[in-house]
Amino acid sequence: MKYKRILLKLSGESAGGPDGTGLDAAVLTGYARQIKDVVDAGCQVAIVIGGGNIFRGLGSSGEGYDRVKGDQMGMLATVINSLALESFLSRAGCNVKVFTSIRMEPVGELYSRDRASAALDCGCVAILAGGTGNPFFTTDTAAALRAVELNCDVLLKGTRVDGVYTADPEKDRSAVRYDSLTFGEAIEKKLRVMDQTAFAMCSENGMPLIVFDMNREGNLRAVAEGNRCGTVITL
Repeated sequence: MKYKRILLKLSGESAGGPDGTGLDAAVLTGYARQIKDVVDAGCQVAIVIGGGNIFRGLGSSGEGYDRVKGDQMGMLATVINSLALESFLSRAGCNVKVFTSIRMEPVGELYSRDRASAALDCGCVAILAGGTGNPFFTTDTAAALRAVELNCDVLLKGTRVDGVYTADPEKDRSAVRYDSLTFGEAIEKKLRVMDQTAFAMCSENGMPLIVFDMNREGNLRAVAEGNRCGTVITL
C-alpha cells in the first residue's frame, strides 16, 4: 500500500443510490466490501460521510429553517449515515467504531484525536460523525480537518464520477477530466470539488486530495496502492 493511513470522505447522496435519497443497501454493501479489502491489506481507514441524502443544512435556510438549526439537523443526518455504514462494515467483518463530534453516548464515543488514532492503530475503522460539531462548516471541511488532525497520508474523496471535470459530467457530456491540479488552480477555476475552507485546510497543511469513483468496485484499493484512478490535487 502506498498510503498507510487514509481519510475517506463519502457523500450522503452516493449512499442513497441512484436517487440520492435514503439509504441504498447495495451501495453500502459495496462500500463495506471495498473498505474491508484495504483494511485487510494493512491500510488504516478513517471515514467521514455526509448527510445530504437525508437533510442538507445549507439549503434549508431558504425553506424557513434557521441556518444554525438546519446545520445541526444536517449533523444528525451524518450520524444516521455513520451508524448505517457501521452496521454494514460490522457485517462484512470489520472492527469498527463510531466517534461523534458532540456527546451522544451510547450512539457513539465522543471524538478525540488520540482515541481515534489509537483505534486506527489497532486496525479499527474509525467513522467520524457529526461534522466538526459546529454550524457553517461542511462535512468536506470536517474531512479535511480530521485528515490533518489524524496525520493521514491522503484525503480520498469518493464520489459517483471518476475525478474532477471542467463541468458536471453527469450534465455536460463535453466535460473534460483533469488528471491533476493544484489547490490554487482548483480555486481559480471555481471547481466545485470541495468548499473553499476545506481546500484551504488541505493546502495550508500539505494534505493531498484524490477525487475518484467510489462506486466502481476495486477503485478504493487501487487508489490506496497509488494507482491513478482519479484526479490528484496537491500544492
